[in-house]
Order: sequence, then structure tokens, then C-alpha cells
Amino acid sequence: MKELTIDATVENIERVTSFVDEQLEALGCPLKAQMQIDIAIDELFGNIAHYAYNPEVGPATVRVDVLQEPLSVVVTFIDNGVAYDPLAKEDPDVALSAEEREIGGLGIYMVKKSMDEISYEYKDGQNILRIKKHL
Repeated sequence: MKELTIDATVENIERVTSFVDEQLEALGCPLKAQMQIDIAIDELFGNIAHYAYNPEVGPATVRVDVLQEPLSVVVTFIDNGVAYDPLAKEDPDVALSAEEREIGGLGIYMVKKSMDEISYEYKDGQNILRIKKHL
């Protein structure tokens, strides 16, 4: 397990992505899976940066675990911000045109569709969001 604790700011998304990519490259992760994980990081860490501590800035921890059989990676996002379950929101109606759809929710929907598993829990004052991708 590798772990990075960093201020939850939009400016740190690139640093978090690089940290996770280092682990993925060491595993020989396929480029498509790495790109999907990178998009998920952008969305999920971006949400933490925008909403968890707003208007303040607080820490977020990003943890990377590698599982065997099947070979997969689990990226866990942990923050002490406002309790918020992004999975509780109903998926957007993608059959509607962009003009007809309600604003918001499309990013988390894309993460749900591109990851093999996604889970959320609020425990001991922490938001814990996990994404899992089989490699």
C-alpha cells in the first residue's frame, strides 16, 4: 500500500494523479485503464477540493492498494470534510440532451461506468470513497 496525504486543492490534482500513475506504471497497467483511473481521480479529488472543506482547505489522503486474482488496483480517497455520499445521487438521464439535463452528476456517473467497483462510507468523521479497477 502506498499513501499520499496532501491539501485538498484543485492545484494538487496533478500531483495526486502522478502519485497514482507511478504505482500503475510499476504494475504495467494498460493505458486505457490508467486513463480511466486518471479521469476518476480528476473528478473525485476535484470534488473533495471544491466541496469537502469549503471555503477552507483541509487534508485528503489518497491510498493505492494492489490486489491479486484478479490483478486490480484500489484507490481510496479519505477526507475529514463535510459528510457527502456522491453515490446517493440519482444517475443523470443521459438520454436527454445536454440542455434538458440537470446540471451536475455526470462526472460521478462516468466514474461509476468506468470502474469495476465503487463504494462510499462515512466512518469516524471521515468520508471514505473507494474505486476498484481490474487490470
